[in-house]
Amino acid sequence: MRTKRNPLPDILHHALLTLLVVIWLTPILWLVLTSFGVDEGPNIRSFFPERYTLAHYRALLFSTDSVSRFPQWFTNTLLVAIFNCVISTAFVLATAYAMSFLRFGGRKAMMRTAITLNLFPGFLGMISVYFILRQVGLTNSLPGLVLVYSAGAGIDYLIAKGFFDTVSRSLREAAYLEGANEWTVFHRIILPLSKPIVVYTVISSFLYPWMDFVYASIIMSSGVAADKTVALGLFSMVDKVNRNRYFAQFCAGGVLVSIPISVLFIIMQRFYVEGVTGGSVKG
Repeated sequence: MRTKRNPLPDILHHALLTLLVVIWLTPILWLVLTSFGVDEGPNIRSFFPERYTLAHYRALLFSTDSVSRFPQWFTNTLLVAIFNCVISTAFVLATAYAMSFLRFGGRKAMMRTAITLNLFPGFLGMISVYFILRQVGLTNSLPGLVLVYSAGAGIDYLIAKGFFDTVSRSLREAAYLEGANEWTVFHRIILPLSKPIVVYTVISSFLYPWMDFVYASIIMSSGVAADKTVALGLFSMVDKVNRNRYFAQFCAGGVLVSIPISVLFIIMQRFYVEGVTGGSVKG
């Protein structure tokens, strides 16, 4: 006879998950509602606005001033994200391929060094990076920001290497017998078999400029509104001077920025998960 299962653990489990979902979604819902409310500043009277309007979105997109330059911020961030995506993806995949398939002197020492450096937060070196960029005239410029984001991307090769390690080496050997060189093996055989990790690397490289505030605030420190990225520009809307006038536009900007990222994750979610789990099988 089957014993009757106690439903209490399942009830508590789902109740906890529901509570966590509510805690996580409440600030997001408040931000969305505030972006459609009629108040320009923070709405502290009630959770739901008294009336709704699209005025804040129209002002954000079509009415620029000395504080609000959202179209320019979005363009700056998009350009940095695209260039960083291309350069960082190339660095990461090439480094992972070399560490996974090639055997050369100093390979293990380089891998140990990379693992050790990854233990330290990247922002520890931001002051020295800033002074180096200032010496070469790349501060307050989008190329300098791209350089900072992409120059050290190859050190984050470990997940991609773990995925490449699962690819059969007999395929490479067969290609060598047919006269293929290393570049042909890399882009004609390995990359087509590694679409999940390629997609994962592309998404990760594209998202980093969208989420970064620390490096952008150090390098893009001119104070000129048109030079800012989305993170810096939206943050300037909620300082002590501008908060009461631009807070609703800040919320609208947060909603607009999240849309392309959310769509990208929804489309690429399957490949993203496969890339992470595939790279964790072998290191």
